[in-house]
Amino acid sequence: MKIGISLSSGTDFAAAVHDIAAYEAAGLDAVWVGESYGFDAVSAMGALAQATERVQIGSCVLGLYGRTPTMTAMSMAGVDALSGGRAVLGLGASGPQVVEGWHGVPFDSPVGRTREVVEICRAVWRRERVRHRGRHYELPLPAGRGTGLGKPLKLINPPVRDRIPVFLAALGERNLALTAEIADGWLPVFFWPERAARVFGPALDKGRELRDPALGPLEIVASAALAIGDRTERAIDRQRAHLARYIGGMGARDRNFYNNLVRAYGYPEEAAAIQDHYLSGREREAAQTVPVELLKHISLVGTAEEVRARLAAYRAAGVTQLTVAPAGDALEEKCDQIRRLRGLIDLGEGPGSR
Repeated sequence: MKIGISLSSGTDFAAAVHDIAAYEAAGLDAVWVGESYGFDAVSAMGALAQATERVQIGSCVLGLYGRTPTMTAMSMAGVDALSGGRAVLGLGASGPQVVEGWHGVPFDSPVGRTREVVEICRAVWRRERVRHRGRHYELPLPAGRGTGLGKPLKLINPPVRDRIPVFLAALGERNLALTAEIADGWLPVFFWPERAARVFGPALDKGRELRDPALGPLEIVASAALAIGDRTERAIDRQRAHLARYIGGMGARDRNFYNNLVRAYGYPEEAAAIQDHYLSGREREAAQTVPVELLKHISLVGTAEEVRARLAAYRAAGVTQLTVAPAGDALEEKCDQIRRLRGLIDLGEGPGSR
């Protein structure tokens, strides 16, 4: 099992580039760079590529709507070249508030668009002349929609790899099925390993029935707070505000995927209350309403033995990488958490299991 960390789009990337080298030395395997409506992810990924030697460098996630499919492919091919073949494309739809409010384009057909974007990216990386006739994208643009002068083009630079891994962020049933069908990996959110099969399993199984065996097994990258020690109670509570913001305010009242997920986990009343509090401006009350059982089961928090038990649950649920938020104020404290986690994983799987 691999270990990753995530950098949000609000991160001080200049400082983070320095810190990642220390995390890499401590045993980190991957760094994921977020993008919403802050600084773009690709610039930071390029800087990280130059500052590291071994870790994978992924986007978590690039939105479908802010770039053309070919620009997404070009950007990832560039990061892959800078990093010597360590790029991972994490792709997601974002949501209508950002897509229509920030990018000014309609939030339409995210599942269909995702399939076409992945197809186009893979054609670019194979250095084919791109010809695509889809419902959402046409390359070259036909005469009826433009001048008619567009030509089928291929990537100028020979890419380092002709197959960059594609990981999809998915929650809805159709998007989950698509992920299991076409993606190299899945980027879930608030992943509760003991309840994952019940909530996500049917949609993933539907997609796996259509999966090309050449893709290999679907990788799963779960996120979790990390605090290994004897006094870790505060690490659980520190997550409350973050979860409340997503469950309560990330989307409209009738279109919040995170709220739907918490309902599916078995907390319909709590999910409704969190949303009511948050949308009414009562953010503290929303945070206090997040169920402590949920917080504990999506975390790696506790004594070494308790965290070992949680690792076993994640492993049993098919998780191949844990993207962690390590506890600590100083960089060395956080690196120590990474080292301790690495040791516990190796105890369960054997050294060199990465």
